Amino acid sequence: MTAGVGARHRKVGAMERLRGLARYTDDLALPGMLHAKILRSPHAHAKILSIDASRALAMEGVSAVVTGRDFPVAYGIIPWTRDENALCVEKALYVGDGIAALAAIDEDTAIEALSKIRVDYEPLPALLDPEAALASPLSINPHATKGNLHKHVLLEFGDVKAKLAEADHVVEGEYFFEGTTHAAIEPHCALASVEPDGLLTVWSSTQVPHYLHRELARVLELPARRIRVIQPPIGGAFGGKSEPFDLELCVAKLALVTGRPVKLLYTREEVFYAHRGRHPMRMRYRTGVTGDGRISGVDARTLIDGGAYSSFGLVTTYYSGQLLCAPYDFGAYRFDSTRVYTNKPACGPKRGHGSVQPRFAIEVQLDKAATLLGLDPIELRRRNALGHDTRTINEMAIGSNGFLACLAKVEEASGWKDKRARLPYGRGIGVAGSTYISGTNYPIYPNEMPQSAVQVTLDRSGRARVLSGASDIGQGSDTVVAVIVCEELGLGLEDVRVLSADTDLCPVDLGAYSSRLTLMVGNACLEAALALRREVTESVAKKWSVAPSRVVLADRMAIDRESPERAVPITEAFEWAESEHGLLTASGSYKTPTDRHGSYRGGTIGASPAYSFTAHVAEVRVDEETGEVELVHVWVAHDCGRAISRTLVEGQIEGSTYMGAGEALLEAHRIDARHGGVHEGPSLLDYRIPTSLDTPPIDAFIVEAPDAQGPYGAKEAGEGPLHSTIPAIANAIYDAIGVRLDRLPFGPPAVLAAIEERRRREREGTLAPHKADRASDTPRKGGA
Repeated sequence: MTAGVGARHRKVGAMERLRGLARYTDDLALPGMLHAKILRSPHAHAKILSIDASRALAMEGVSAVVTGRDFPVAYGIIPWTRDENALCVEKALYVGDGIAALAAIDEDTAIEALSKIRVDYEPLPALLDPEAALASPLSINPHATKGNLHKHVLLEFGDVKAKLAEADHVVEGEYFFEGTTHAAIEPHCALASVEPDGLLTVWSSTQVPHYLHRELARVLELPARRIRVIQPPIGGAFGGKSEPFDLELCVAKLALVTGRPVKLLYTREEVFYAHRGRHPMRMRYRTGVTGDGRISGVDARTLIDGGAYSSFGLVTTYYSGQLLCAPYDFGAYRFDSTRVYTNKPACGPKRGHGSVQPRFAIEVQLDKAATLLGLDPIELRRRNALGHDTRTINEMAIGSNGFLACLAKVEEASGWKDKRARLPYGRGIGVAGSTYISGTNYPIYPNEMPQSAVQVTLDRSGRARVLSGASDIGQGSDTVVAVIVCEELGLGLEDVRVLSADTDLCPVDLGAYSSRLTLMVGNACLEAALALRREVTESVAKKWSVAPSRVVLADRMAIDRESPERAVPITEAFEWAESEHGLLTASGSYKTPTDRHGSYRGGTIGASPAYSFTAHVAEVRVDEETGEVELVHVWVAHDCGRAISRTLVEGQIEGSTYMGAGEALLEAHRIDARHGGVHEGPSLLDYRIPTSLDTPPIDAFIVEAPDAQGPYGAKEAGEGPLHSTIPAIANAIYDAIGVRLDRLPFGPPAVLAAIEERRRREREGTLAPHKADRASDTPRKGGA
């Protein structure tokens, strides 16, 4: 049976993982392999006065030691902010910063040898708060040019001051989003080997093989043609592996020095310190609304704690404002965002990069406005919906838009009208909406080449081979390209072999980030598959002396659509085509359109070929005595354009919602300022993520608003469904107990403190009393 677009499919490679046959990076072993470890700084900020590795090198089984002096070339994922060295050169910038690396006969010997390395430090003041770091004359990052200010963006669209002055109401709020980390099952791991001819091969659990390949060449000062990067199966990433890390550079250098294969596996603690997770953000918002619920103006000021290095921080600073302007129509908008260096692990991209935090703020703002106006929060969102085939106030081009359909779906499925403000005290329901990009319109480094490319070859045995540079990190990009090939060439999924993410064998793809793969890789694959279908159908048509339009490829057959009794197996059709054309192979590539953004500085950041839309409704139960919040049920509708594989899309919606729920209620990547900048709990015992017992029923609804930019109309589904989870829970808590939680996470201490504050204000008469025993048909009243 043909595995067509829009059907349900088993994920390509799923059985290998389920049966334990998949070989992850740490499963690989080569003859003569050494094991590497990195010595990490115990200080949050310290000059490195000297490093003495002589005792470590004297140990039996230790082959080599490298330090920052062996890596003089700085690197970074963004070309304009290369501010890292593989190992510290002048000073350590956070607890856990890499100082030296060594290779030994086994892991135990490597660990013991680390203790033999003597480092003389001069401790410096640790700047752990972004405001303190901005005010300090002491510069953290040696590569920085503006002190501890990493990036400042101020953009205004329309006259915000006038619009706020004209508004009937101005809602003000301060919000804090604590940093969170990815908690992927698989820790980072890398293995390097040098062939006798000098070819360096690096296997890594990266989600950006192409960018790793580029930076390896730069840092090691080797020709790119002498380096090969292979991405084995990945045990989760979520953005946490979307840039080069110290371990990949260290194993490569140690392999070059020793002439032997070298592998390095992070401990779980090292994963927490490597971080690159969600940025802590302090957000101050003012939102003007008219009496009939229209958003007249939004003024957003954001302070971003970036940690010690840039990572994707330049983009993060823009994303904290640029992606806020949908799905709603703002009368005017201004955002003022500042990212600051601090002596903490560097923050970077986590699922929904840069826009999850501001989405929390704006969606709670809208809920406050609805309460103030006495409007249903869903109705307020409907009145401000942006629409389709339009532009946001910051000039991003919106194509298809299924947001209103998403709202309608969750409103009906959740029983919203019967529940909002009518559930018993301690039970509540909340709504939020969101949008996200389907890939960035421009690559991380400027170039005119395609962002994605795919090669497809047909075999006379009736099989297809797909070579794709895309990184399947669990989201199913290998499945997407296989389904497209099946759709166009009449094959079954088991007839398609996908080889991806090998820089020697596959064409360039820029990696798995910003939900770019379905649209970009999908378009490239579709172009190649259509070219092959033309060749096959034309050859069959010649044999039958009919027009090519009459030939259909389906169910492993070539069929005459006007005389269905005339049909041949697909193998025979491929043989006819190969006899006529030679090897049946075609390539496809994808370049983004050029008309998706404004002409102002920074206008390209946030621009995307297409935007997805999401709506969430969450129902909660809050225990007033303990402060515990139980997530009872979540309904989520997501506009993915067109679902190429329904099972994969539903899985992405559910996974995003699960991750957002964890960030709302449990997760916090905290650095302890009282104890010198150590992580409060760098383990999966201390860093709490939801288990199956914490995960509520999730009803995931696919809304299809096909977009002309995507293959078959498809848009993203991997990150967008996370954003509105968090504010929907926050708004549900307000509906349940009448308190606003403007800081994350919503743990018991925060809930109890908010309840006590509400009671205090009720006693003082500054807040209308909250009805703890309201009747089921009596709306609750209270402050916004």
